[in-house]
Amino acid sequence: MDKKIGFLSFGNWNPGRGSQVRTGREALVQSVELAVAAEELGLDGAFFRVHHFARQLAAPFPLLAAVAARTSRIEIGTGVIDMRYENPLYMAEEAAITDLLSDGRLQLGISRGSPETALRGATSFGYRFDDDGGDLARAHTELFRAAIAGAGVADADPRMTGGVSGKLGIQPQSTGLGDRIWWGSGTRGTAEWTGQQGMNLMSSTLLTEDTGIPFDELQAEQIERYRAAFEGAGWGREPRVSVSRSVMPVTTDEDRMYFGDRSGEDQVGILDGMRSRFGKTYAGPPDQLAEELAKDAAVREADTLLLTVPNMLGVDYNVRLLETVAREVAPAIGWTPSR
Repeated sequence: MDKKIGFLSFGNWNPGRGSQVRTGREALVQSVELAVAAEELGLDGAFFRVHHFARQLAAPFPLLAAVAARTSRIEIGTGVIDMRYENPLYMAEEAAITDLLSDGRLQLGISRGSPETALRGATSFGYRFDDDGGDLARAHTELFRAAIAGAGVADADPRMTGGVSGKLGIQPQSTGLGDRIWWGSGTRGTAEWTGQQGMNLMSSTLLTEDTGIPFDELQAEQIERYRAAFEGAGWGREPRVSVSRSVMPVTTDEDRMYFGDRSGEDQVGILDGMRSRFGKTYAGPPDQLAEELAKDAAVREADTLLLTVPNMLGVDYNVRLLETVAREVAPAIGWTPSR
């Protein structure tokens, strides 16, 4: 299996002491600069987290279009867009435009979303939902996917269409975009649902369930169930699977100051009322990281590895981090740079 490696940035900014990303503008500009540098290093993807009501990246499409304008090869994407907040048809237009501008490089991660700073924040965007909003997110996703596939979603006005009636689809359309939609799944059950729906699978460093086995093995089981469900649904193509990992090479005193004392163990806790398992941070010398990642069951199973970057340490620091991983760690998991 050919491996792809990209980065995933949460796009945080904070004016506090030590931050290299002090404003929203700096977060956006540095995101573009890091994507350009990642492409020059031969990495395969630049992905961005989406949050609302926080000092983090929010509406992703202007940023993705800016990255598309400065790059030519690297995949651009999200991990993930909270579909509770989205107008599905407007999002379908934005996604198609961004995909066309990037010449088909958009890889769009979506889901029900993660815990947020606002209480039922999507209601402030005009949406009503029960419980955690999962049904709303799935309904928005269904309409969004139908729209990017060309389905008619609005009645034509014959007075404006030369007497033609029927349903109108959103414009523009971007061929193939529907095969590049990913669902961010936190459980084995939602992974199976994702496969049945024909979306790619995006799994992070958090699973909202815990069976007592190590995180990577639980995630590998999630991937296995997903692939079986995808094949069983008869979608007729090879799906893609990504996993995220925090990989921090320690080669300098600065690295040791930031990451030298990380525990390197899974963590178990309660999140949104559910017992959850969090993947460990990989921190240490590059040779040690290469050995550990080569043994990670889910990294072996996935075709795409997204490296979560500490974006508030600035572009220069993160370029050096990505370069170290690319040269000294990634070959151990079967990755070769794209050019």
